[in-house]
Amino acid sequence: MVKLATARESRLYGPWLSRNRWEYINAGLYVFATILLLCGFVSLLSDISAKSGLILLVISLVFITLVNAHDLFAHLAGIDYRIALIGFDLQLGLVEFAVPIIQGLGSILFFIGVLFVFIQAERGHGHYKLGRHALNLLIAGPILWLIGSVHDACQIYERADGHVQILQQSVHIPFLMGSLLVLVGSVLNRDGHRWLLYGLELLGMSWIVLGIIGSLLFLIGGLMNLVKVFKMQQMDGIRLEKLRGGAQDRLVREREGQVPLILEEQRRRKRQIEEARTAPSPAPVSVPGGTPYKDVLVGQA
Repeated sequence: MVKLATARESRLYGPWLSRNRWEYINAGLYVFATILLLCGFVSLLSDISAKSGLILLVISLVFITLVNAHDLFAHLAGIDYRIALIGFDLQLGLVEFAVPIIQGLGSILFFIGVLFVFIQAERGHGHYKLGRHALNLLIAGPILWLIGSVHDACQIYERADGHVQILQQSVHIPFLMGSLLVLVGSVLNRDGHRWLLYGLELLGMSWIVLGIIGSLLFLIGGLMNLVKVFKMQQMDGIRLEKLRGGAQDRLVREREGQVPLILEEQRRRKRQIEEARTAPSPAPVSVPGGTPYKDVLVGQA
């Protein structure tokens, strides 16, 4: 459950205005998804609105998966989708590439687990095996969230000021604690032998309460991420410097080696002019015979 707070200098995809717009949309969509997630867990406290709560959980998980897909697209676009460059940049592979995939897979597993519970609640006592699978999936999803949160917190900077580091940690810590609480709730729910129960009875009070607290932490992290995106775009100069010698540096060097045709033509003409200036001038050739014009005038006088 992470909106990736990348250590890169910027998201290198699309024009500047379009990039900023998509960053705001992405951060706002995550906040909206966490609000739906929180409302879904709260709705499970009442038997009347329990099924509606499951629907809200499913919708929120779809949005969270889309947010992580956007993060993956943004990081791959920063290196022109050259997957081979990941081998030269450890942080790009373990954080910026792996974290969105892990978080997206965790959201998908949690989505399937909630969906299995909803199917059991809707169709009656005809799908007994779905209950055990649902409980296992509700554990597997938060495990991946927790792994992704730990990876996301292990970012290394070349240089960063204190303000930027506070913004980064204000995003990392709520996501890490929220993922841990949801995982603990799922494990306690599984150890309560709830696989013998059915439908909404699979979801115990411990899972719901810890899910509410975890969702609240996700919401806090999403709001802080929104603040971080705004502050990072309003800052003058680079206050979070990317690691040197990584994939983006290699890509920049490759781009500098590929000179556009217009610049190449200008360089060729400049080279020709310099060669013409440095070439030795030919010696003057004397023309034999003939009378100078001045002598002709004196003779006529």
